[in-house]
Amino acid sequence: MLTRNNDTFTWLDFNRRPDERKPLLVMLHGYGSNEKDLLGLASYLDPRLRVVSVRAPLVLAPEMYAWFPIEFTPVGIKVDREAAMRVADQFALFLQQLVERLQPTGEKAFIMGFSQGTVMSYLTAFRNPALLHGVVALSGQLPDARPEADALPTGLTAVPFLVQHGLFDNVVPIDKGRMADAWLRNKIADYTYREYPMAHQIDQEPLEFIASWLSERIDRIVS
Repeated sequence: MLTRNNDTFTWLDFNRRPDERKPLLVMLHGYGSNEKDLLGLASYLDPRLRVVSVRAPLVLAPEMYAWFPIEFTPVGIKVDREAAMRVADQFALFLQQLVERLQPTGEKAFIMGFSQGTVMSYLTAFRNPALLHGVVALSGQLPDARPEADALPTGLTAVPFLVQHGLFDNVVPIDKGRMADAWLRNKIADYTYREYPMAHQIDQEPLEFIASWLSERIDRIVS
């Protein structure tokens, strides 16, 4: 496992077979976490994957980072939309450069986000679908900035999506997951939505489903 940096992002590179060209999975952590958080899931996933976990650029405290500022209000989470769009543009450029550097199978990446990392995953898919093999969106919500239903970017409908949410999530309520489901369901050709009896977390059952979902889609790009 190697730590790497560019001007904006730090990331951990988990590559079990460095001599092989493999499909790439990029992980995006939640608000107040860091790049080490989701990387612990890598060993449960398909060994054909090269996994990169990225640290968000906004420093909140030691070992605590965010993709963009948010405010917790009595009516829910308020997002700094302009800051979110700026970091989404920076991340898209980083992802493009990462794909060029690592040359993964298919010249694209799978992206997996948790909580605020899910918002980043959606923003990336909605603005740059050509970079992606698929999206795994966990315990998050749709961004305020999303394409109009009649103006979806070319290629978005063909990007596979897996959306999971906890029924007892007290950080990002289940209604946010269901709103994403309602918006995505009739727009994405390969789309899966799952709810689980859990809080703001990833339990064993959803993790096993993530692993099998990714393996099925890896089969499509390596065959």
